[in-house]
Amino acid sequence: MIRRLITALVLIALALALIAFAVANRQIVTLSFDPFDRANPALVISQPFYLFIFALVLAGVLLGGCAAWLGQGKWRSRARRAEAQLARLRAQSGAQPGAAPTAPARDGALRLIVPPPAA
Repeated sequence: MIRRLITALVLIALALALIAFAVANRQIVTLSFDPFDRANPALVISQPFYLFIFALVLAGVLLGGCAAWLGQGKWRSRARRAEAQLARLRAQSGAQPGAAPTAPARDGALRLIVPPPAA
């Protein structure tokens, strides 16, 4: 409950900061992508300044997410190989997929290990 309250407060504060930023930077800015002809550029975009900033932040988040995803490729491939190996071992032992693990008891018989209930 407290975690939801703190999350809501942080998100409300972030939303208020973004709204204040947008209101403070609503003047029109011209962005030109033609470095050779300043008098008559080929591609010009005129938008409020906060839209350019929000677009750059969004592009940075997407670029960072892609970089993180590519950097974790090694771990995803290892997880796929481990799952394939687990499926092979279960098939060899005759265990059902998704079955609970078993552990040997003191008398040598296999006993079912039941995990504690989730809180």
